Amino acid sequence: MKVELVKTFHFEAAHSIPTLPEGHKCRRLHGHNYRVDVHVEGEVNGITGVLIDFGELRDIVMPVIDSMDHENLDNIDGMDIPTSETISRYIWDHLRDKLPILSAVSVWETPGSKCTYRGC
Repeated sequence: MKVELVKTFHFEAAHSIPTLPEGHKCRRLHGHNYRVDVHVEGEVNGITGVLIDFGELRDIVMPVIDSMDHENLDNIDGMDIPTSETISRYIWDHLRDKLPILSAVSVWETPGSKCTYRGC
């Protein structure tokens, strides 16, 4: 049986987007309460009955989330311009080798705005 699991994480951080036009509110330093959904997909193990234990998934993802929590994302190496698009790719890049069943990373900047990255 093939399934997709999604585990949700949260972190708070500041950023600015200096590439936006002068006067745009997001060009200034500001913060968000980010929500991150990590999607994994694959075949359920016939013996255990699970794709991956949610605790194991948490243990793999939390170091990446913790590295961004209460930080200025502008200062994180490899983040480039810290938009939702870049943050989702950054998380993907830091998880893909440790989590081969990774299928997507969704970053919610607000309750109504998200970006989903599915790798290249």
